[in-house]
Amino acid sequence: MSLSDLDASLDLERVVATACELIGIQSVNPFAGEPAVGTREHEVAERYGELLADAGCEVRFDEVAPGRPNVIGTLKGSRLGPTVLLAGHLDTVGVTDYIDPFDAKVENGRITGRGSCDMKAALAAYVEVARVLKESGVDFAGELMIAGIADEEDRMAGSTYWATNGPTVDYAIVGEPTAMVVCPAHKGQFGMHIRTFGKAVHSSVRSEGVNAIEKMADVIRAFDTYNDELFARPHHELVGHGTFSIGVISGGEIMSTVPDFCQIEVDRRMVPGETAEQIEAEYRAVLDPLAANDVDFRYELEGPTMYAGVLDTPLDNPVVVAVTEQYASVAGATATVEAFTGSTDAPNFGCPAVIFGPGSISQAHSLDEYVEIAEVDVAMRVYLAAVLALLS
Repeated sequence: MSLSDLDASLDLERVVATACELIGIQSVNPFAGEPAVGTREHEVAERYGELLADAGCEVRFDEVAPGRPNVIGTLKGSRLGPTVLLAGHLDTVGVTDYIDPFDAKVENGRITGRGSCDMKAALAAYVEVARVLKESGVDFAGELMIAGIADEEDRMAGSTYWATNGPTVDYAIVGEPTAMVVCPAHKGQFGMHIRTFGKAVHSSVRSEGVNAIEKMADVIRAFDTYNDELFARPHHELVGHGTFSIGVISGGEIMSTVPDFCQIEVDRRMVPGETAEQIEAEYRAVLDPLAANDVDFRYELEGPTMYAGVLDTPLDNPVVVAVTEQYASVAGATATVEAFTGSTDAPNFGCPAVIFGPGSISQAHSLDEYVEIAEVDVAMRVYLAAVLALLS
C-alpha cells in the first residue's frame, strides 16, 4: 500500500474526538497545588492504554510513582530495524481561574480546553498513526513505539525513569506545541537552592545577630553580572546562550526577629556542552569570595532541584531529515528549523530526537488553551510519513 493510500486512511474526525476525550480526563500535575484535580494521571494513562490497544498495539505500563504511570504501546514490523518513538506527556498544568477547562469544545476550527495543545492533540494523532499502520498491514522494519509520559510539567519523573528503566529507542519525535516548526535542539534546565545562614536575635538588638536575608542580598548582587558573562561566551547555532534567573526566595519567620536563614532557588538554562558540575563550580566561584571576605557569611548549595537535559540533534540526523522532508511534502512548504523554547522529555529517551507538534507554546499554559485542527491534521500526516521513512 502506498503512502498516499495510507494518508487517505487517516481519520481527522476520529483524532479530534479522541483529543476531546483525553482533555476531559483531568490530569493536572500535583505540583499545581490543586488536589481536587491533581494526581489523576493514572486515569488518562489507563484510557490511553485502551486506545493504543484498540489500535493494535501491545501495551505496557511502567509505574514511575504511585498513581503515575508511563504507558507504552508497540507495533512490531516484519523484520529487524530501528525503533521509532512517538512520545508525549499525559499531565497538564493547573486550571485556577480557567472556566470549564476540561469541557473540550470544537469551534472555529479549534479544539479548546486544558491540554488541547500541550499536548493531548498530539497524543490523539499518534493513536491514529498506529491504527492506520495496523489495519493496512503495511510492511515495515523495526517497531513503532508510542508513549504517554507522566510528570513532564514538574520534575520529569516519567522520562527520568525511562532513562534508566525504559526500552531502547533509536529515534524519537515529541509532539510538544511548536506551531509546526521543526525543533532538533533546546536548552537544558538546572535548578539549585542557594542558602545563607545567620544568627537569630531580637530585632531590637539586631547588631548582636547576623541577618541571613542581608547576606542573601550580597549573593544576589554578586550574581548581577553573571548573565552578561554568559552572553559573552560563544553561542550555539540554534539555542543561543545560557541564562540565569532567580525564581524563588524565602527567609525569616517574624518581623521582630533577625532571620538566621534565607534561601533562593535559581534557574540555569544550559546550552550544549555545559554540565551541571561546571555550573555548580561557577556558582562557587561567585560565592566563595563572599565567604573569604566576610567572616559572618556562610552559604550552602543544594540540588539539583530540577534537571532537564540539553537536546542537540544534528541537522543531518535521519529523524531531523525525515520530519523536515515529510513536512515539506505534506504542507507544501519548506520547514522552519529552530530551537524549542522550553525543556522537554526528549533528552531522557537517550536517542536523537525532534520536537514537532501542533499548537503554539504561547497558548500552552494560558487560560484559553486551544489547538488549530488544521495543524493537528498536518502533524498527524507528518508523523505517519516520517515514521514510515524511518522504518522503511
